[in-house]
Amino acid sequence: MASLITCPHCGRRPTQEFTIRSDASLKRPAPDASQADWHDYVFLRPNPRGRHSEHWHHSAGCRRWLVVERDTVTHEVYGVRDVVSDLAGGAR
Repeated sequence: MASLITCPHCGRRPTQEFTIRSDASLKRPAPDASQADWHDYVFLRPNPRGRHSEHWHHSAGCRRWLVVERDTVTHEVYGVRDVVSDLAGGAR
């Protein structure tokens, strides 16, 4: 059985419809941050074990960007929300 993700717009869909893009917990440095801070932001990524938030794109569905909170070991999904609601000060 394929893993399923509940898209807030399309309902329960197979994970094959989605593309994982990036860590949703990264914070962009200030424009005047040091070169070292920008280097770390652009090139260095943690490889977390356990519960983690990621940006996913529903590329074969509504084409919306989502934040998926899941366990990187068991792949259990704890929650899915639209990126736009995060940017507008929604749930967090």
